[in-house]
Amino acid sequence: MTDRILIRHGRVAAGAGLKDGDVLIEGSVIAAVGDGLDDTGARVIDATDCLVLPGGVDVHTHLNLKLGPRQVSDGFQAGTTAAAFGGTTTVVDHPEAGPAGCSLLHQPRFYRRQMEKQAVVDFGVHGVFQDATASTLAQVPELVAAGHGSGKVYLTYDARLDPDQTQRVLAAMKAAGGLTAFHAEDHETIERLRAQYAAQGRLAPVYHARSRPATAEAESIAAIAELVARTGATAYIVHLSSAAGLNVARQARRSGLPILVETCPQYLLLDESRYEDPDGLKYIMAPPLRSPADAEALWEGLADGSIDVVATDHCAFSLADKRRFGGDDFRQVPGGCPGVEARLPLLFSEGVLRGRLELERFVELVAANPARIMGLFPRKGVLQPGADADVLVWDPARVRTLSRETLHEACDFSPFDGWRVTGWPRMTLLRGEVIVENDEFLGRPGGGRFLSRPAAPHPDALSSLPGGS
Repeated sequence: MTDRILIRHGRVAAGAGLKDGDVLIEGSVIAAVGDGLDDTGARVIDATDCLVLPGGVDVHTHLNLKLGPRQVSDGFQAGTTAAAFGGTTTVVDHPEAGPAGCSLLHQPRFYRRQMEKQAVVDFGVHGVFQDATASTLAQVPELVAAGHGSGKVYLTYDARLDPDQTQRVLAAMKAAGGLTAFHAEDHETIERLRAQYAAQGRLAPVYHARSRPATAEAESIAAIAELVARTGATAYIVHLSSAAGLNVARQARRSGLPILVETCPQYLLLDESRYEDPDGLKYIMAPPLRSPADAEALWEGLADGSIDVVATDHCAFSLADKRRFGGDDFRQVPGGCPGVEARLPLLFSEGVLRGRLELERFVELVAANPARIMGLFPRKGVLQPGADADVLVWDPARVRTLSRETLHEACDFSPFDGWRVTGWPRMTLLRGEVIVENDEFLGRPGGGRFLSRPAAPHPDALSSLPGGS
């Protein structure tokens, strides 16, 4: 097998705009991007009529989440295989909380060991803060030095942290050069409304959404902004779902606070009316789906730079398990949905082709920005000499209807069942190796490599914020 590959005659997304040209790969890295590159000794891949894009980077997945008897469908092998088919070549996975009293490195180390055996794309692992004791905070430098340059704080659920604990985490992560990610929902609001609806016997899926209003998200982001102002640390808001939350984040950014924002396709393309469907429980996730006006506001945030990343929050609890555990009570339904395979096709089809996003902005949202923010740039997320040769030959005219039969996730449903998308990878390369070609999987379990991220975010990640350098 040659260690030289020349992707020829494509429309290459390298730098500003698209340019007709070639991408030369030598071994595992990109050697050159240009026109008329020498093909001596190379396998030549004809990309005529195709785009040549950097591999996608999904920095918010839960590929192997287990909560007591409830476990997601995929596991690392099936989940990363689905990612590869959809054009994602790097994931950064979120572990669940570990055993009570475990070290801060327990879960990242456990996930890394499993993913080294099973992942077919490259991967990182976030940390997760279950407490903010002196012992835990003393381990933050070790967490970051071990290559886990980001850690998540929950502001709701059983493992939530209070404001004092959260402030200590932000300060410790800043001192170590790491990044703190937040699930931002106000716990008191949610618990009050859940109790109210339960007392009234209102346990249908729609009351899941009503018990987690947009105000809960906005209030939580405002609280995070106050702590960012106190500590000077950078915060990363995961799965933003509402116009109200976006407005708070936008105002904080305009005041100079380093707050980075992520959203997901489900919040851009689906709305709360889905909870009235016969199987409305399949859309139970946190935060919940919102109104069409919220979705439109998020699209505007993507276009104007107020939102930095589109990830998935892929958490593929099956419909069968949602029914089995939840029954007629939304409070018992395991929350989450699959999405790691459809992320790029959905955003390309509904964003680029509908004129909501420029192609360059699409690449920033799904590849370059997540790589910058999570300490992977310039190794990932970009087509330039020296970067890993994670490359997509993207057919912008290929049409596919999303369904359980056409997707490769192990889950028994997709929230986008029946959606018709235009644009799909013809070929996916990981570090110069073709792992998917014309719908044939050519990768292998264990082919993905752990990506050490000893510092996050990359300085470039903050340059677009008001007041950024």
